[in-house]
Amino acid sequence: MREEILAYKRERIIEEAVKLFYARGFTGTTLDDIAAELGVTKPFIYTHFRSKVDLLAALCTPTIELSLAAVENAAQQPGRPSERLYRAIVDFTRVVLSRQANIAIFFREEKNLAPEALAEINALRRKFDRVLSQLLAEGVAAGEFQIADVNLAALAIGGMISWAYTWHRPGGRLKLEEMCNRMAELALRMVGALRDAVAQAGA
Repeated sequence: MREEILAYKRERIIEEAVKLFYARGFTGTTLDDIAAELGVTKPFIYTHFRSKVDLLAALCTPTIELSLAAVENAAQQPGRPSERLYRAIVDFTRVVLSRQANIAIFFREEKNLAPEALAEINALRRKFDRVLSQLLAEGVAAGEFQIADVNLAALAIGGMISWAYTWHRPGGRLKLEEMCNRMAELALRMVGALRDAVAQAGA
């Protein structure tokens, strides 16, 4: 029970930090500001985070961890490469669109991360690219994808999905799941999947 309470308090601090960092920027937000929003004192935050920089890493790192898990889990499932790629992109898109503020903060405030935190995030990003490239290579080997450069294709797909944080509007024309499915269809077409494969993967 004690660990659950500590985890809840930590998560509440992160939630308020996301709101304020997104609205005011990292340098425009103090720990006192976050504490005031929570109705606590600054020492309360220090019991969970060593510094504001530590807090920044705590709200940036989980997004790439979740993105990597989405692609890894889908890639390891049984099924044809096109089916697994479809699932990977659906799940990856869901992560991106449900954590838009976190991603925006990362791209804006990357320069303020501690070197070790940035190195960890970049290592996770490279692993994400490798997992996706391997899945694309499996599709090429199986004759399902037509790709001249799987590494470049992985970067292009990853960039297409990641950049959605800049333009997606919750409550817009397409609901979240529909948007995830549409992005997966686009990804399959980018790798030259046959129309039948696209239809079957999304079925």
